[in-house]
Amino acid sequence: MNLADKVLVVNDNLPIRTNQPVHSGKVRSVYWLTEEDSARLIKDKGYDVPADAPLAIMVISDRISAFDCVWQGENGLNGVPGKGTALNAISNHWFKLFKEKGLADSHILDIPHPLVWIVQKARPVMIEAIARQYITGSMWRSYTKGEREFCGITIPEGLEKDQKLPELLITPSTKGVLTGLEGVPEADDVNVSRSDIERHVKGFNFSNESDIDLYEKLLKEGFDVISDALAQHDQIFVDTKFEFGYVNDAAGNEKLIYMDEVGTPDSSRIWDGSSHRDGKIIEQSKEGFRQWLLNHFPDPDILLNKNRMQERFALAADNKLPESVMMDISNTYVGIAEKIIGQKLHISDNPKQEIIDILSKEYQLIG
Repeated sequence: MNLADKVLVVNDNLPIRTNQPVHSGKVRSVYWLTEEDSARLIKDKGYDVPADAPLAIMVISDRISAFDCVWQGENGLNGVPGKGTALNAISNHWFKLFKEKGLADSHILDIPHPLVWIVQKARPVMIEAIARQYITGSMWRSYTKGEREFCGITIPEGLEKDQKLPELLITPSTKGVLTGLEGVPEADDVNVSRSDIERHVKGFNFSNESDIDLYEKLLKEGFDVISDALAQHDQIFVDTKFEFGYVNDAAGNEKLIYMDEVGTPDSSRIWDGSSHRDGKIIEQSKEGFRQWLLNHFPDPDILLNKNRMQERFALAADNKLPESVMMDISNTYVGIAEKIIGQKLHISDNPKQEIIDILSKEYQLIG
């Protein structure tokens, strides 16, 4: 079978029964189930959610995005083999570990296929919760320009690139464009401080002020769980993004949960420990691909300057990347996933048909 056939690039055209438009992001597509199918699955599968809770099928693709663009490869290889399977497997592993350690639940109710989640509709907290253990990337670039305050927190002078910070730093940013919040710019992904969040509890979609403490607690605890587990494989958890939301259980109790994905090469920086001790940075995450793009194109400012987005989109559309680069990304994602879960990944030869078959036979959701 052709390598490109093993890659799930288009994931918004599956014949999953829905009466709403399919929402397709850069990597995942979401199919909202009908009220009848949601209620049937809740009853048949015994999910711990209210009987009328809206459910969705979330299908991850093998597309690779960076700098807000989706990139494609030569020879029809328009995604990264094994990438979606690796991302889901890693998130599933961490969510399970969080639950075992008594941290919090996630929005995932069922995993019918390595590329598929059945999720409960959550009310998202409008924060991209970033936690940083080392100074690198955009934070280092700002530091070299003299910036010392990040999200209301002052960090010390004299830090060096890629140095470990004195303590875990929480640098939240807005999730989407939030309007009418005094002191918060009306733009996506802008840094906010703890005091900004406290002033606008409802504006950031928290149920109450005490949940700000809870989200920070879950963020730090989740980071520590992943960091400790990665350290056992001599990998360094550098920084990551968490997202949170609210759901109700079957008894109607509201709870703050982890949502989206956690601790993956897409949402985190992970460094190889042995190389770091030798003074070298070996990325075990998408950051390695980002650095390749910056070095590959003669004008990297196109990728860094948000005022040049049209040029950036054209750059991604007009350049098919070498197959060797796509396979390097595959090796990074699959390699770190297999380290984390402790077993080989099953990568389907025909993922689209596998998904259709399982959702038809075991969930009656096709057609």
